[in-house]
Amino acid sequence: MSKSDSHRDNLDLSGKLPAPELTGGHGWLNVAKPLTLKELRGKVVILDFWTFCCINCMHGLPTLHKLEKKYPDALVVIGVHSAKFTNERVTDNIRDAILSYGIEHPVVNDSDFAIWNSYGVNTWPTVALIDPEGKVVFAASGEPEFDLFDTAVAGLIKKFNGDINKAPIPLALEKDKAPVTLLSFPGKVLADEKSRRLFIADTGHNRIVIANLDGKVQAIAGSGEQGRSDGAFADAKFDSPQGMALVGDILYIADTNNHALRAIDLKKQTVTTVAGTGEQAFFGASSGPALKTALSSPWDLLRIDDKPDIYIAMAGLHQIWVYNPDNATVAPFAGNGSENIVDGPRLRSSLAQTSGLTTDGTNIYFADSEVSALRMVDMASPRQEVRTLIGTGLFDFGDKDGDFAGALLQHPLGVAYKDGIVYVADTYNHKIKAADLMAKTISTLAGTGKPGVGTADAPQFNSPGGLCVLGDKLYVADTNNHAIRVIDLKTKAVSTLQLDMSSTETATTVEQFDLPPGAKVVDSAGANLPAGSVVELTVAFKPGYHLNDSAKPIVQLRVTGEDGETWVSRKFTPETSGDTVTFTIDAGTVKKPKQIDVALTIYYCATGDQGACFIEFAHLSAPAGGEAGQVKLTHRIGQ
Repeated sequence: MSKSDSHRDNLDLSGKLPAPELTGGHGWLNVAKPLTLKELRGKVVILDFWTFCCINCMHGLPTLHKLEKKYPDALVVIGVHSAKFTNERVTDNIRDAILSYGIEHPVVNDSDFAIWNSYGVNTWPTVALIDPEGKVVFAASGEPEFDLFDTAVAGLIKKFNGDINKAPIPLALEKDKAPVTLLSFPGKVLADEKSRRLFIADTGHNRIVIANLDGKVQAIAGSGEQGRSDGAFADAKFDSPQGMALVGDILYIADTNNHALRAIDLKKQTVTTVAGTGEQAFFGASSGPALKTALSSPWDLLRIDDKPDIYIAMAGLHQIWVYNPDNATVAPFAGNGSENIVDGPRLRSSLAQTSGLTTDGTNIYFADSEVSALRMVDMASPRQEVRTLIGTGLFDFGDKDGDFAGALLQHPLGVAYKDGIVYVADTYNHKIKAADLMAKTISTLAGTGKPGVGTADAPQFNSPGGLCVLGDKLYVADTNNHAIRVIDLKTKAVSTLQLDMSSTETATTVEQFDLPPGAKVVDSAGANLPAGSVVELTVAFKPGYHLNDSAKPIVQLRVTGEDGETWVSRKFTPETSGDTVTFTIDAGTVKKPKQIDVALTIYYCATGDQGACFIEFAHLSAPAGGEAGQVKLTHRIGQ
């Protein structure tokens, strides 16, 4: 869509018709109870009709968040999720999207299109504005313009002045109920044979994890804070990074929500921006100097052999672009910008939210997610034609193996090539499939079709988004399972990579003994902890979980004396036996010890070799003093 620059000083703010009530939904999220427009009288209300697969819907979220932040008392934004794909009708899957996208306003699951139809909506996204009397002011299709809605909301607040209801609505955010995981919605993964390293786009944590193939984490690029800034690994900021491409010691990153291409220098451990202005490009964007040309939601990257070009799956423009690092330029490579499935010469073809790229060394194969298609750029053809292998239209999707001509996928996001096979992350079918280019058939490699973790005999996936091949191993970014899965292509066995981040995570800040967000305080009244005490800490897990054998707990102590002096130990790894953590306290330098605080970082995993791993922070306190001896404490996880 194109962006309008028109000014709206004379915007009509008269409510035309009573807004239909929000009935017919199948579950509400981010709120303590379902909302009604009747109880929201006195509020300015924005209804955002969206579906979580839609890139234009994603583009609208920052605008809505900006409006919510500017008008926190008078404005209520409600997401009306009216699903395109079958997978999107499930409330649990919408919850995952809410967590992934950082949505903090109420969302109703409108899976039967009851609310959609009552408002006469016919496209995603559509945004409707309702005045404090409960009347529809206007509705606008396409990505919402901030200036338009800012002017309208401010005008309604002024018009209704004393009648504005400033009481907060009862939020119950999904993020406050979710466990803390080592990875958060990892979108893409890249394996490098030469260095034996794995690069993980830890998308929900806004960072890149660099690990050995055995899961031992070497480094983390990015502070974890959402934003856009260059610099050293610890200071740099990303916003939902996705695909990667490695060139020597430079790792290129598709920094999706920053609409930018970033470069990591693996030797210097620094991050720089190499393409994009930080602003979103719109339909008709053209080539130019890399740092002066806007991009739009780059989702994956590809380098073919040792050629200089980096191909970009430009999901937001329904195109494939190319970045040339030698002359620092970017340009469209395939797709005319129209969202559709039309083959032909590459720049005259139509693509639809291209989200995954791979190559056989000559041709480019890509996942065109909104048309549920596997397509290719035939680089050897005279006009470098785009050809469709699987897929027929914007609303043609399903789960059907067999001949390419009749096969169906559902919103695939990732592809990887090896020996005549294109492996496909059939994302919304929760499967990994293998497309045989010679036989022109596709079959399920792994996954049952239902979201989950599964067992060794029947492994499952949950919205896998990225793939890469190294040797006989297929690495899967199992996005909604917050894990990297590994498929042995010879045996078809599936395992979960156990990451060890213990050398890179910080339990607390020593100087101030601060705890990370989400830390839990557990008081252990009556325990005596004099100098020389042995502390036995038992970690009680809910059934099906255990300490992570690859990442030991981290302990940090603070002992405070009656005279106010404090002694703080350095971070250390205690002894463990089963789920019991044991360490010895030495507080001899503190005069008259009064209190001891234990800051604990615990890494734990689901039982078996299929489950994802998690991280939990705890703060246990107890009075010091008394006779030396053994003290037993218990911290309960997930109970």
